[in-house]
Amino acid sequence: MTFFGLHFQDIVFYTLAIILLFAALSVITTRNPVYAALYLVLAFFTAAGIWLLLEAEFLAIVLVLVYVGAVMVLFLFVVMMLDINLDKLREGFWNALPIALPVGGLMAVEMVMIVGVRNFGTDKVLAPAAHLADYSNTAELGRVLYTDYLLAFELASVILLVAIVAAIALTLRDRKESKSIDPAMQVSVKKSDRIRILKMDAVVEKNTEILSDVTTNAKESK
Repeated sequence: MTFFGLHFQDIVFYTLAIILLFAALSVITTRNPVYAALYLVLAFFTAAGIWLLLEAEFLAIVLVLVYVGAVMVLFLFVVMMLDINLDKLREGFWNALPIALPVGGLMAVEMVMIVGVRNFGTDKVLAPAAHLADYSNTAELGRVLYTDYLLAFELASVILLVAIVAAIALTLRDRKESKSIDPAMQVSVKKSDRIRILKMDAVVEKNTEILSDVTTNAKESK
């Protein structure tokens, strides 16, 4: 099926690509951080659609469930709960612009040289071959990941583990005003540490003695 000389899949791809570029540019150009996060959600959805065109269903559903369903929801909560002073963030923009422009231009030139027709042309990257009905994209991805790229996968996992431990160590502080609970102290506590029973002699107040005398005199008079 063709429309205007293009296949239906090509039309879907170009439509998703245009939406993805628009969402990506809006993320970095919009002033409201909440709108930027919502544009990023749109970018993730369109990227998942492109993954579906490449017959990578597992990557598409992971992109939607993990990034849109978990990470971006967390970003939205953080951005909406924090009182971000946007004027203060823009104070050093013009001072950093002379350095940011050459660095950004150099990165753009490198991306054009890498992601160009020479390396990613139609003759270099072919359309994915059609698979059988019982083909499992998840099983094939797992097979390639744990065989051909096992070393890279293990190295990436070690690096992420070190980053997690470092982040926890940097943010872990012993604050005096913190109402933290030590489980070891809770387990070792005894009844005598919680309740103290004191034996005291009864003390009768003077008003009670006067009241009892008045009551006695009233009974005798009767």
